[in-house]
Amino acid sequence: MTISIEKLTDDEFSKERLQVLASWVTGSEIDFSDAVEIHKNLDKGKRAPGLLQEADEEHKTLVQPRGGTGHLGDHISLLKFLQDIGEADLLPTTIDSYTRQNQYKLAQEVLERSKVEGQSLLNGFPLINYGVTAGRKIIQSVSIPIEVRHGSPDARLLSEIGLASGFTSFEGGGITYNIPYAKNVSIAHSIRSWQYVDRLVGLYAEQDVIIDRESFGALTGTLVPPAIAIAISIIELLLAVEQGVNCFTLGYGQGGNFLQDVAALHVLRQLGEEYLPARTSVHTAFHQWMGVFPSNEYHATALIAYGAFVAGFARCTKLITKSPKEAHHIPDAEANAAGVSISKRIIRFVQQQNLPIDQEDLQREEAAITGQVRAIIEGVLQFGKGDVALGTVRAFEAGILDVPFSPSQYVKGKLVCIKDFQGAIRIADPGNLPLNNNQIAYDKERIKGRIDLNKDARVYQLMLQDIYWAANTSSNEENN
Repeated sequence: MTISIEKLTDDEFSKERLQVLASWVTGSEIDFSDAVEIHKNLDKGKRAPGLLQEADEEHKTLVQPRGGTGHLGDHISLLKFLQDIGEADLLPTTIDSYTRQNQYKLAQEVLERSKVEGQSLLNGFPLINYGVTAGRKIIQSVSIPIEVRHGSPDARLLSEIGLASGFTSFEGGGITYNIPYAKNVSIAHSIRSWQYVDRLVGLYAEQDVIIDRESFGALTGTLVPPAIAIAISIIELLLAVEQGVNCFTLGYGQGGNFLQDVAALHVLRQLGEEYLPARTSVHTAFHQWMGVFPSNEYHATALIAYGAFVAGFARCTKLITKSPKEAHHIPDAEANAAGVSISKRIIRFVQQQNLPIDQEDLQREEAAITGQVRAIIEGVLQFGKGDVALGTVRAFEAGILDVPFSPSQYVKGKLVCIKDFQGAIRIADPGNLPLNNNQIAYDKERIKGRIDLNKDARVYQLMLQDIYWAANTSSNEENN
């Protein structure tokens, strides 16, 4: 497949759109002019871009849960509960797994069975099967913005129906919604599919309708070093902006070390603002722990509070929460609301205080992360001869872009990371990343003592300890 950073032409987009809208019956419900009017008539409080901008201007952190269920009525009830009881600032509509993989017929079959059995058999909301009319009922049912969250390498029809429904925020990208979720989808295919999504958002922007696009910066959620998460988020920003997106949220997942996570969120915003064109607004999202969760609900609650503590001090735009029952099953409304409520109160407490970190230590961490991110992005641009889309495909082929524990066959998987004694994620083996000795010396220095202490153990044994770091039920076990 030929891939390029260039904006899709009107002719290319129009021809492709006919095929996309014809891929499921509800595509015929879409009328672009009508959809634009729906957005323009939305109450101000339902528009995500404005709320995100206000949060940044006021140095506040918004809180948003995950959540979605298969029945329309149940999904609306869930969102109302999260809004009224959990006091969420933004709401989710998490899409089911069949829809994420474009298996709309299977989603329809399971949806019909769910109706017969009187319970949801889907792990999210099948927005495509319900269509625009139902999507607009969801938007009308609450008074705050809703984001479409999913995990699809090809979200073209989902974006059409979601935006036509009135959703004002849409998560994902050709990298972050491919390599953590899919095995056999090529990077070129997913980037090209997401260029369609971003061009659609650009068309809305040309009609003065701003949609927030968000990168899923947590990736696999397992020992992902800050430099990789940040570089990939910025790459998705660059890809989106070229297609006309003018509001973008950069994502990052909690790593476990307070100083490193705060530094990473600072660098995420700083470099995002540096790389973006002047016409684009950039925001940051922090995901609470995406790895193995504690089965003990008290321990899980502590982990959630810790994530909120980081978000509050880092002043990120929004925090995406987990629940105390994360380890057991898909959280219900009460569990999701608990995660939101805990997080909101922690943030309220800490945002009135100064950051309790030695500023020199923070600056050193930020400088180390910044140097690695710049090197990776420069390597991608060199591989693409200035074309970030082509460069990204070639970079994954060569391994100069790499993500630990990805199921994708298009990822080399040579990058090896472990935690240092303080729980920060460090690069133990850069694989083919375009980092020189100076750019990895900071990481090497901080894990040397741990490797020396465990010289008879293999690195993978240390990695295994680190994967289960948060789920460890012993309060006495040290990270050694």
